[in-house]
Amino acid sequence: MLSKLPPIVDPRAMVSSGTVDDAGVYRLSDDTALVVTLDFFTPIVDDARDYGRIAAANSLSDVYAMGGTPLVALNIVCFPDGELPLSVMAEMLLGGDEKVVEAGALVLGGHSVSDRELKFGLAVVGTVNPNRIVSNADAKPGDVLVLTKPVGVGVLATALKEGELPPEGVAVITELMATLNRAASEAMLSAGASAATDVTGFGLVGHASELADASGVTLEIAVLDVPLIEGALSAIEKGLAPGGLFSNQHYYTAFVESRTRADGRTVELMYDPQTSGGLLVALPEGSLSAFDDALSARGGESWVIGRVVERGDRAVVLT
Repeated sequence: MLSKLPPIVDPRAMVSSGTVDDAGVYRLSDDTALVVTLDFFTPIVDDARDYGRIAAANSLSDVYAMGGTPLVALNIVCFPDGELPLSVMAEMLLGGDEKVVEAGALVLGGHSVSDRELKFGLAVVGTVNPNRIVSNADAKPGDVLVLTKPVGVGVLATALKEGELPPEGVAVITELMATLNRAASEAMLSAGASAATDVTGFGLVGHASELADASGVTLEIAVLDVPLIEGALSAIEKGLAPGGLFSNQHYYTAFVESRTRADGRTVELMYDPQTSGGLLVALPEGSLSAFDDALSARGGESWVIGRVVERGDRAVVLT
């Protein structure tokens, strides 16, 4: 359906829907462009304040993935009037505001509608230097692939819904999802990253495939080097997998060649839908140390999970 929309040809639109990138970029001047995005979703944890923090971190992530700095945000709320007390909305909004303030931005307002299902997120506007945009379309053969958060949120959130995730597990995934990608974004900018995307609902393989197609390259991902959240593998072995995992696998398998010796359950986690996942960054191998140093100085961590090669028959090769 989206293919029926008219193409955007205005030169001020530096990044639009054509590359399936994380956010749109609109040039204001030679040294300033706006980064614009929005995202919202249903609750993934039970605590309203934590839900707000996670939703805000997730929405801000698209600006960070482009190398931008968030400026302002607007709340987007769908709320079941009469079914939940307004105190739930208040806690949710407070959690969101907490993360926006942490990002150095401001919540200027928002809009709410009555809905049978609770949903929350943000529309976010940031800025970026037009000459320093990090899109998903510039990965180059020879680049290394770095991931800044482990995967497995989808299966562990499913375990939570089924009452199979202990409190310490809930705490781990909550803090992981609520962690801003600010440090990773600043590190990739300082290291001169070629391309990046954040890993969210389409899973690692899905977002890697989009980056590969936009850049005209193939990404080789070493499955056994991909970090997994503790408990994710045992959860999927128990059958605690979200429907989105299988939807991702069904769609993206056609774009993937598998050469890996990893077991089937571990491979399935490569398709696990993430909420507020980390950044997948392509950067020159010679810049890896600079990236690691910059990220460590900001309290972050990362894992080298593969490399970029010349375009082959498939967008992604699992090794």
